[in-house]
Amino acid sequence: MTIYDNISANRRRTWLLMFIFAVFVAGVVELIALALGGGYIAGIVVLVLAGIFVTISYYSASSLVLGISQAREVTREENPDLYNIVENLCISAGLPMPKIYIINDTAPNAFATGRDPQHAVVVVTSGLLQKMDKLELEGVIAHELSHIGNYDIRLMTLVVVLVGLVALLADFMLRFTWFGAGRRPSNRGRGEGMVGAIILAVAVLAAILAPIAAQLIRLAISRSREYLADASGALLTRYPEGLARALEKISADTEPLEVANKATAHLYIANPLNEHKSWANNLFSTHPPIDERIRRLRAM
Repeated sequence: MTIYDNISANRRRTWLLMFIFAVFVAGVVELIALALGGGYIAGIVVLVLAGIFVTISYYSASSLVLGISQAREVTREENPDLYNIVENLCISAGLPMPKIYIINDTAPNAFATGRDPQHAVVVVTSGLLQKMDKLELEGVIAHELSHIGNYDIRLMTLVVVLVGLVALLADFMLRFTWFGAGRRPSNRGRGEGMVGAIILAVAVLAAILAPIAAQLIRLAISRSREYLADASGALLTRYPEGLARALEKISADTEPLEVANKATAHLYIANPLNEHKSWANNLFSTHPPIDERIRRLRAM
């Protein structure tokens, strides 16, 4: 499979997953409206509240991530070599120059964040700068710039916000059906009571399973975009081996990234939490297996 085949396949897979996710969120909202005993009005109220939550979270997400990661902005004067690499790759990719931040940690890793290419940030650890040679560092930066150019930074911000929204909606639905059902009038007809009981049962089941399903969809999208960024980054540098070697070094480094946590782990080029390999961890991992990513890069 060529680089272009990889890019096309991953884009198609991502759009399919996003369509499934959109339908899924809409279904959760509609179920809440039914559980509330309302029709269109209840659904509109829930959608408006959800829209406010998504908008606020979307615009504050990158600042929050940078604060959690203890990243600080660096100037060209502080690190001209890094700036030159980023600038040259941006010119090749036709992207505006992003802001550059550094995390003072010896574990090698990097990520990109922001809303779009005009509001993008590339973050690298001091360990990445220390442990990578120039070609490897270019491979990593090209990967992160590909996330920016492919609008993955916007996509994954929206996906994470939607996952949080589903969790909040599910919690609200569970509390309402658990505590509110007992206070509903019981003098209804048998048919109405049966329908209400079915809706209640479905609402409780959805409240339990919806956050899990949302997480699985998020992980599938995240893994797909990592493969896409690998392929796009290799296309940008015209040297897949540089990124392959960088991934080997990052995966071989056992030092955990101190500022990373489960909320931000999906952003990094490689999982910074160094969890042990198992079927369960692979299923719930935000990243594809490193070995498979390296194999694909070297097959290009």
